[in-house]
Amino acid sequence: MPTDASDSGALFDDLPVPEAAAAAPRVPAVGLARVIMPNRTQVELRPMDLESLLPECHRARLVWAWVERQDLTAMYATIKVREGGVGRSAIAPQIPLGLWLYATLDGVGSARELSRLVLEHDAYRWISGGVQVNHHSLSDFRVAHGAALDEMLSASVAALMTAGAVKLQRVAQDGVRVRASAGAASFRRKGSLQDNLERARARVRELKEQLDADPGQSSRRKAAAQQRARREMEQRLQQALDRLPELEQIKRRNGGKAEDARASSTAADASGQATPLALRSSLRLPSGTTLAPAS
Repeated sequence: MPTDASDSGALFDDLPVPEAAAAAPRVPAVGLARVIMPNRTQVELRPMDLESLLPECHRARLVWAWVERQDLTAMYATIKVREGGVGRSAIAPQIPLGLWLYATLDGVGSARELSRLVLEHDAYRWISGGVQVNHHSLSDFRVAHGAALDEMLSASVAALMTAGAVKLQRVAQDGVRVRASAGAASFRRKGSLQDNLERARARVRELKEQLDADPGQSSRRKAAAQQRARREMEQRLQQALDRLPELEQIKRRNGGKAEDARASSTAADASGQATPLALRSSLRLPSGTTLAPAS
């Protein structure tokens, strides 16, 4: 990599000189020319608000107005943080929904690409409204609401297309815009609501593949599965501990003279494999007594 002007100039030494430049008469220099060169390290302070980024008729404003009119009761019901309680406030569902809807219109299905656009693209920055969202939160929102969100996106795109308010961009694959499976022309015409709904569903399914292809998705799903398995194991352990008073009563009724019986130190987890438990105490049970499985 060149480090100064002389090094960078050496890159072009072998290039042919244009005829016009070769024939140009040389003017004798009378001292060095005084010019202004670009200074890209200069820090600039620009007073700016997000509202001024987009014109009044911009499509992002239409998308946000549509999102504000949707019934998001089910999405709000999943938020655990409540007024008067503790914990960090959750991101309003309107924001990720608006971002995913706008991304669907643009042919973007990757959470990482969407998070990049939130930082670099004025329309996505305007929709986020200064709220910090990353690809993890965007991906989690998409996965958490699953098929219901896919259908909401499809219905929204179909309704906006039928009204002639928006048009779908071509789907991007490997950084190159290509025609969608339904055909680019079919996405440009107004069409009927049913036709547009089918096209929108096809678009959402196609973009969902980009989300599933994210290399971070498989590891996150694996981590979520492991967390669920741990929770189930803890529940089983707690159920076993809850049985201890009952077992102590059995011991007392039999005077503690029964044959020794050791509780199993393993229990099957959700995958059917044996998982070590913290409970390894020896219990005296009457002959022929078995532990009933926890329900």
